[in-house]
Amino acid sequence: MTSPRGSLRRSERARRAILDATRALVAEHGYAKVGIEAIAARAGVGKQTIYRWWPSKGAVVLDAVRALSEDGEGQLALPDTGDLEGDLKQVLRATAAEFADPTFDALIRGLTTELAHDPGLAAAYAEHTAELEEAKRQRLRSGQRAGQLSPDADLDIVLDLLFAPLFRRWLLRTGPLTADYADTLVESALRAFAPPQPVTAS
Repeated sequence: MTSPRGSLRRSERARRAILDATRALVAEHGYAKVGIEAIAARAGVGKQTIYRWWPSKGAVVLDAVRALSEDGEGQLALPDTGDLEGDLKQVLRATAAEFADPTFDALIRGLTTELAHDPGLAAAYAEHTAELEEAKRQRLRSGQRAGQLSPDADLDIVLDLLFAPLFRRWLLRTGPLTADYADTLVESALRAFAPPQPVTAS
């Protein structure tokens, strides 16, 4: 008899194989030329296995993108070492590297196009984005509690200053996505929302 735990392990292996196959195929052939049959063949699973877990190719691609943001337990999390600037630089550098990677670029550009035509996929993407944004806000709140960010900072604006320029540069291909650029975005945002300095007696 197959144990439930063994079935879960096999299911997770199959899921990871499908997501890995999706990323590889989209990078090799482009979003439009990749179908569920090709993903199933590359992953070594039946086509019905994919349709049992995902309603469409776009949903598979969304999960392939989402998996890149998850930790080892499938949770969305940002590093929290106690050093807000260092942690944000780590995140922004990783984000810049992702967008500069041809595999991720192919995935996210294909997904962005699909979102305009699939309301269900757009809703799922909005949910994923909301979860990721909240994880980012949690890290900023931790920085506020540690006195590393102004307690009055509008966290949505802070996130816009951190990530929107990077996304714009990627979308319009206006410049390189480098670690130095990521660091500059972090330094600029934290300087704009620095905590008030204590007043010293003259």
